[in-house]
Amino acid sequence: MTKKISNPLKRKIIQICAFGFCNPFMKNFFSGRLYSGKWKHFCAPGLNCYSCPAAAFSCPIGALQAVQGSMEFNASFYVAGLLAAFGVFLGRAVCGFLCPFGLVQELLHKIPSPKIKAPRILRFAKYALLALFVLILPAADTNYAGLGTPAFCKWICPAGTLEAGLPLAAANQGVRASLGALFALKFFVLALVLVASVFCARFFCKALCPLGAVYGFFNPFSFYRLNFQKSKCVSCKKCAAVCPMDIDPAKSQNSFECVRCNKCADACPTGAILLGFLKGD
Repeated sequence: MTKKISNPLKRKIIQICAFGFCNPFMKNFFSGRLYSGKWKHFCAPGLNCYSCPAAAFSCPIGALQAVQGSMEFNASFYVAGLLAAFGVFLGRAVCGFLCPFGLVQELLHKIPSPKIKAPRILRFAKYALLALFVLILPAADTNYAGLGTPAFCKWICPAGTLEAGLPLAAANQGVRASLGALFALKFFVLALVLVASVFCARFFCKALCPLGAVYGFFNPFSFYRLNFQKSKCVSCKKCAAVCPMDIDPAKSQNSFECVRCNKCADACPTGAILLGFLKGD
């Protein structure tokens, strides 16, 4: 009899496949070249840097900043529409299943170490970053040609530093020679996020990711959702104990923070929690 694949393993396989689908040009890491074909006109659902040598698609946050800071604001409707489509269909399940940087954080958290919870107030930082660095600064801080600064990508994004900055610097002498204070700042942010992710589950997702903030707004009505059957709940709190986003699923099924990772459903002894394309209670 064939052994059934566990839900955690299924999700990890999906995450790895999503990583490979978004980054099929792995050989470019050795040459330092970027893929610039037609697929770069489309955005990946998760946070995956446009300048990653292996990347086939654009990053939705980078694309949103680019059109927000351009003189052709009508182009932003395409990016916003794409984010809305992913959001309505999946909500923050994109974070739990399809985001390459989410996978990196989960692997880091498996490193044996004391585990802590982030202060709840840090959850609001990602909304401030979304408003200021993704929406306001690219539109307000423009150059002589009227082009805005991609502020989040330029000054903060640790995914960009990990996937693009470091590999390009390693492969290209010219890039290494041009590194300065800005790269040092971004490397510090990356190091902080990576270290924090060892001790705190999905630290970047909780505190700093503007893309997670966008998808979180769709959680209450996305097609892929968490369904809680109160009649089956025995109040054991096992679901809350395993939640990487520090949510109590029995109290808040449609939280903006839930990444639909299925850990609560796996831990529930009575089957009171189900995830999928289900109708909520």
